[in-house]
Amino acid sequence: MPLDPNADVEITAFRWVPRFAEGLVRDLRIRWALEEMGRSYRVRLLDATKPRPAEYFCEQPWGQVPVYKDKDVELFESGAILIHLGLQDERLLPSDKASQMRGIAWLIAALNSVEPAIFPLLMTDTFNRGEEWTAGARPKFVARLEGRLQCLSDSLGDKEWLEDRFTVGDLMMVAVLRQLRGKGMVEQYPNIAALIERAQARPAFKRALADQLAVFEEHKEGAAA
Repeated sequence: MPLDPNADVEITAFRWVPRFAEGLVRDLRIRWALEEMGRSYRVRLLDATKPRPAEYFCEQPWGQVPVYKDKDVELFESGAILIHLGLQDERLLPSDKASQMRGIAWLIAALNSVEPAIFPLLMTDTFNRGEEWTAGARPKFVARLEGRLQCLSDSLGDKEWLEDRFTVGDLMMVAVLRQLRGKGMVEQYPNIAALIERAQARPAFKRALADQLAVFEEHKEGAAA
């Protein structure tokens, strides 16, 4: 779905980020969902290299992206936004209550059970790389994460998606797991690796990723300066 400056949906995003973060900034999760819905949206860009405007903290208490607005709501936190969108469209969540809540449960599992086990590894490998404490701490972080991935793999089994069809639970889980790219961890679990590949092959994901990366490419020279 093309970006539309007149759309009633607005999300915030960054103009530019370092290469290691390209394709991982959380507005991608919302872009992807909107593409699955076929719903147009507009983007308000922020400069990640500078402090956010003071008024932005009234929209997002930590100054992060994305903030989401439509004619009915204004939201922060990607999980809350995806639940809001999923409840509007059966392409993101089933209409029957039992299946609907299972999809939401997987979304929350991605944020509460899987992503917190990934963060320490990102600290040792990226944000705190080379610091004295990281070499000793990393094996413990890896072991904890492997335990989480093994449980996820066991639950997924030979299913195509986490439940009987694609939902925002799969979207969020894959978005979270993509933070492990290049670390050789998900490859140890072939069914999880296949889940990620299936999700990334969806046309909606490809369009969302291309739109996010296009913004970074457009503004990279200004960021370097």
